[in-house]
Amino acid sequence: MKLTTACCNILEQLTGLVEQITPQDFSKPVTTLGNSTIGQHLRHTLEFFICLENGYEKGVVNYDKRQHDKLIESDKYIALSTLNRIKDFVATQQPDKPLQLEVGYDLKNDEATVVQTNFARELVYNIEHAVHHMAIMKIGIREVAPYVTLPAEFGIAASTIRYQEKTALASS
Repeated sequence: MKLTTACCNILEQLTGLVEQITPQDFSKPVTTLGNSTIGQHLRHTLEFFICLENGYEKGVVNYDKRQHDKLIESDKYIALSTLNRIKDFVATQQPDKPLQLEVGYDLKNDEATVVQTNFARELVYNIEHAVHHMAIMKIGIREVAPYVTLPAEFGIAASTIRYQEKTALASS
């Protein structure tokens, strides 16, 4: 499966969640998630894609420079619009485009370390990050919006699904 296809499938799963959830439940604090909301986890996930989108043209990506856009986390319709824009962006970029990734792990200053990367590698990172937060969102959905139907693979890494299928076949 092409990387862009895999990424768009993840974004489609998130779109399905947002389409089903009520606006109230989208921004309702979830006790099991430390009172964070489904919208906050979605916003956090999407902002990594937005950082990639914003850095693509100039060739420099920095995930620390997220906007923390309250509208994405509080308005499901803005979140849907953002999802659609990101899907279009992902589907139309050159996977081998060279990029620089700026990272900063020093707690005492903002000095960044630069790592050579490319669009495909950053797409991999964004997919893994999205799946991680989707697993968290799934826990929250069970608490505040159990009426939402999620695909069986929602929030589960492809390698885990393949492993589960292999072990299920071996035990039957």
